[in-house]
Amino acid sequence: MEVVKPTCEMTVDPLCISTLTPHFGWQLTSSVQADAQTAYAIEVYALHGAKRTLVWQSGKKVSSQSQHVPYGGAPLKPAQKYSWKVQVWDSAGKLSAWSAEAVFGIAPSNSFFQNAHWVGAITQQQAKLPAGRKFHGTDMKKPEVKALWDAVDSLSSKSISLRRSFTVNKKIVGAMVYICGLGHYELSLNGQKVGNSEFAPLWSDYDKTVYYNAYDVTSLLKEGVNAIGALLGNGFYNVQGGGRYRKLQIGFGPPTLLLKMVITHADGTQEEICSDAHWKYALNPVTFNSIYGGESYDARLEQKGWNTAAFHDAAWKPVVIQEAPKGTLRPQEASPVKIMERYGIQKVTKLTAQQVEAASKSTKRTVDPSAMVLDMGQNLAGFPEITVRGKKGQKVTLLVAEALTDEGAVNQRQTGRQHYYEYTLKGEGDETWHPRFSYYGFRYIQVEGAVLKGQKNPQKLPVIKNIQSCFVYNSARDVATFRCSNDVFNSAHRIIGKAVRSNMQSVFTDCPHREKLGWLEQLHLNGPGLLYNYDLTTLFPKVMQDMADAQHNNGMVPTTAPQYVVFEGPGMDVFADSPEWGSSMVILPFMYYETYGDASLIERYYRNMRAYVDYLTSRAQNHIVSFGLGDWYDYGDFRAGFSRNTPVPLVATAHYYLDICYLEQGARMVGNKHDENYYAALKAEVKAAFNDTFFHSETAQYGTGSQCSNALPLFLGLVEDGVRPLVLQNLVKDIKAHGNRLTTGDVGNRYLFQTLARNGLNELMYTMHNHEEAPGYGFQLKFGATTLTEQWDPRQGSSWNHFMMGQIDEWFFASLAGIKADPSAPGYKDFVIAPQPVGDLKQVEATFQTLYGTISVNWTKENGIFTLRTNVPVNCSAKLFMPGEETPRLLKSGSYSFTKNLER
Repeated sequence: MEVVKPTCEMTVDPLCISTLTPHFGWQLTSSVQADAQTAYAIEVYALHGAKRTLVWQSGKKVSSQSQHVPYGGAPLKPAQKYSWKVQVWDSAGKLSAWSAEAVFGIAPSNSFFQNAHWVGAITQQQAKLPAGRKFHGTDMKKPEVKALWDAVDSLSSKSISLRRSFTVNKKIVGAMVYICGLGHYELSLNGQKVGNSEFAPLWSDYDKTVYYNAYDVTSLLKEGVNAIGALLGNGFYNVQGGGRYRKLQIGFGPPTLLLKMVITHADGTQEEICSDAHWKYALNPVTFNSIYGGESYDARLEQKGWNTAAFHDAAWKPVVIQEAPKGTLRPQEASPVKIMERYGIQKVTKLTAQQVEAASKSTKRTVDPSAMVLDMGQNLAGFPEITVRGKKGQKVTLLVAEALTDEGAVNQRQTGRQHYYEYTLKGEGDETWHPRFSYYGFRYIQVEGAVLKGQKNPQKLPVIKNIQSCFVYNSARDVATFRCSNDVFNSAHRIIGKAVRSNMQSVFTDCPHREKLGWLEQLHLNGPGLLYNYDLTTLFPKVMQDMADAQHNNGMVPTTAPQYVVFEGPGMDVFADSPEWGSSMVILPFMYYETYGDASLIERYYRNMRAYVDYLTSRAQNHIVSFGLGDWYDYGDFRAGFSRNTPVPLVATAHYYLDICYLEQGARMVGNKHDENYYAALKAEVKAAFNDTFFHSETAQYGTGSQCSNALPLFLGLVEDGVRPLVLQNLVKDIKAHGNRLTTGDVGNRYLFQTLARNGLNELMYTMHNHEEAPGYGFQLKFGATTLTEQWDPRQGSSWNHFMMGQIDEWFFASLAGIKADPSAPGYKDFVIAPQPVGDLKQVEATFQTLYGTISVNWTKENGIFTLRTNVPVNCSAKLFMPGEETPRLLKSGSYSFTKNLER
């Protein structure tokens, strides 16, 4: 037996965890079938440069536990780095070798930054940024609002560079830097970029939480003179206008920097470098940056070597000490956003003079005669990167969009215009550039003011030698694969994944262009699919913090978190508060617990969950909740939007009931007997009121009899046993009456899909999705979508990059492949395999990397013979239900193959 992938707090070598008593985990490999761990031993060491000191050893612990193993020594020290290792005993009592040594760092204490100051170019008071979160939509056009923003000092939105040189006189054995640059920063040390993040730190409600990052910079420091450099951009910390597109305006403050570096010397002494009045700043080549509007860069303004020790900064200005953001400083433990993929040109179209003239009208901007449109083949979130050669002062403009106008120009009408990037050349050979502080959702790039290498160039325009689409998303690992013999399903899985990745940024956004807001309903409605596909051990806790920060004093959880904008006024207030959205606060911790076996989110946020349920109770009349968006974007012979097919109160009350069910369970888990009894009683009352209000006994229908109306109560167990078969039969009748097509939307999809799957109706699920008509994934593919679109019919939708309709991914893994958590043992140490060979499927292959290792399922069906091959990770067990069997086969770890004749 071998110990592999040691983790601390479910993370490989984390540099900055926020607990003094961490938990450890590891995976096991073994060539012995049915092998398992019977005991373990852990050792933890404090690191001081090259020296290390033993601080805790567990001794031999007789246990099969290999995840969430608690540290058992004295509390560890803040801002200290540690290493640890583990060895185990196998089922025969044989001792393994020690694992590879892993490391982790403890976050600093609250007083750590007391000698560091927030620094920048202008103070909050001088900036005159308006307070509040109501600057959006038509409000921004009001004279009094415009006057407020016109009074803002323009320096407050400028990107600045900050630097500090310092001398190190002793041998260096370690160096850590802790930094927060708002809205976003790029850090360099002696001219080299630190880390490979984009848009760091992750977004937050800066009045509640401010994230900082930690980096080990030992290899970048040297004895002698060193220099720290930092670029600052606006992000969501400071959204202003500037004549370009913005969804909203908000000013937490002007760009600001907080930094502390701790250098450890060979003699054991330490020295600190902090952001303070000794730093200097200057405006930099980023002449405009907005998270919504794009970015402009003038390379002529570059100051070569500005972030190196040799640079002469006499012309730079001293920084000002700024007001600190209101939020609590927290270490960013969630995975960073990075450039994760790149795409090249698939097709080039040069716009004709007539097309340029027509496009100038349709796009409401003057299109340059040089314009050409590049099809990069994949819709994505990110920005272009160019390598260009030309003369000093020449400018290249890049416009991006996911759609084209009738003339063939890029079309931002539905997704927010104007958004563009400008690069002004310095004229020094090949110049490579991409934006730092803005991104957009796009497939097409419209290039103006340049030609591609090899093209005719009578005007001597700059020559683009290379251009790529940079796909930028959160670096949370992919942990699954899915493939089957059905092309529609394979492609649906692919475009759902591209849409999820496009919207997996600092938060799970609705779209990467128009809004970039963290709409919450998609988290729980797509939660199982997200958890099958991605390692969300650190990102989901960050999302929970966002929701807790957004929660109002009365317990209400708004529809978006962070809540950068407050929706108020006629026609808008409905978007502020909806139970299907706010319920993520209650549901998400339980999905996390089911996948990872970690109840910490339930424990940490129990009071928030209870406050939200109590808020819904305060809004209920006779236990019925009657507000919200309902089954948003449901399907029918109408343009999707507000729920048309299903009553809003039915959907809202069903989620209220679901929340109460979870809260009762949560109360039991945290040991609150009073709450457990109270919410158990409330649950029964709400169930009775729901049935009294929405169930029509004469027809055995709920609400309007729509698919969502019947699927929701069936899924939630609200239907009494005696009439359950009739309600299910009515649901099936409605699906067949619509030609085996769905009528559900954003909210109803999951409940429809899983009601069918969990009631043995997977054949109907297969029929409902195995086609190329609207509504369906196949229609989007036939339309040419490369990411999942906002509406079932993309021709009517305003976004072609939403993942909210992606709930079928749960069915791919849980039903077709049959990989499911065991309800009695969360975390996948024990799990269920129950594949469903439906329709004309001949093969399904899936893998899922759990905390314990990779579960794999590969089945084939040919001539009635069903063959299953599966792998159970070491130290795990599975209950296998072969098709048509109700009694499971119990599998220990190892690889297995089974065959069954389905025609007997």
